[in-house]
Amino acid sequence: MHNYAYHKAIDLLKKASSEDGFLASALDISNYKRVWSRDGVICGIAALASGDQKLIETFEKTIETLAAHQHQMGTIPSNVSFKGKNVEISYGGLAGRVDAVTWFIIGVCQIAFYKNDKTYLHKYKTNIEKCLQLLNAWEFNNKHLVYVPLSGNWADEYITDGYVLYDQLLRLWALQSYNYFEKCELITQKITNIRNQVEINFLPDSNGEKFHEKAYKNMKAKDYAPASFSPSGYKSQFDAFANSLLLILDLGTDQFKNDIISYSSCLIQETKLKVLPAFWPPVMEQDEEWSLLKDNCKYEFRNFPYEFHNGGSWPMVNGFYGLALFHNGEKESVSKLLNEVNNLNAAEDFSFYENFNTLTGKAIGVAKCAWSAAAAVMLHQTLNNNFKLLID
Repeated sequence: MHNYAYHKAIDLLKKASSEDGFLASALDISNYKRVWSRDGVICGIAALASGDQKLIETFEKTIETLAAHQHQMGTIPSNVSFKGKNVEISYGGLAGRVDAVTWFIIGVCQIAFYKNDKTYLHKYKTNIEKCLQLLNAWEFNNKHLVYVPLSGNWADEYITDGYVLYDQLLRLWALQSYNYFEKCELITQKITNIRNQVEINFLPDSNGEKFHEKAYKNMKAKDYAPASFSPSGYKSQFDAFANSLLLILDLGTDQFKNDIISYSSCLIQETKLKVLPAFWPPVMEQDEEWSLLKDNCKYEFRNFPYEFHNGGSWPMVNGFYGLALFHNGEKESVSKLLNEVNNLNAAEDFSFYENFNTLTGKAIGVAKCAWSAAAAVMLHQTLNNNFKLLID
């Protein structure tokens, strides 16, 4: 099953390839027939893992497209659409996308690392430096954590805002990857400052001055890091993507990392699909946070409980959790998770759906979703061919 599913995933990545980069879906759906920053880089990482030269070339085209349409202020496009000679550039919908900037930096660095070619990095050094300057500005208070608007990242219809853990960790990954090549003392110090602030403000029983001492004390201790906090307090939902990045980046004590894995393992066993939901528990209509959710959509409402970002299960997110497990020596668990990801992707004759209803197991969202295929490729090659990401 693993090998057959792997080749089906590779086939989909090829079908989602265009002369301008990876498209979000191989289907002709307007909002997905675009070169997206985060989707494109995640598909690109899978391309590097596969070693397929054509897919790697598509990754390079993705980076070229994003760099060519960087805003003068430094913002990387959320997506770029090509319709004949007309080019449509989006830096976000209801809000700008902070993670477009960090994924771009990560993408450039992953290619340079794979090629063992620092000159590739230097090709985009000006673009990266503008990104880093913009991220510094987005701190607003110069205290080393970026402030993210509601709808400001991949969970663009969810409730997280303010100091969002996922975005802090992507920035950390981007800086560590860039500094692997640059060896800059100022960046080294910035990395240390960000790591310290993440541990102080997101991890339980941490020492140090908190951004929001009152809210931190009121936050119930968890076996994982909370999704976000803002002046109004903490949002304590489990963010599977963020906690996976935390494991990959080696933040926290060994005990805390084991707690995250234990919590995740129990949650997987409790669900019908035997994979991690993106966020947990779901926000229900009677919950106070429903008011943040119900109108946070540009087109149609999709965040019903157990679906989409609101407790839905995504193959892509589980791909990164699998990488986290491998990074922490849990190879047997990675193999089991890969099997479940392949089962999700195989639904309806390998339709590679975007996400699934965690309660019923029903496939929802867009089919032929490229980063669903990317998850399987990353996990397969990490497990079977020891593919290595650039982390630091």
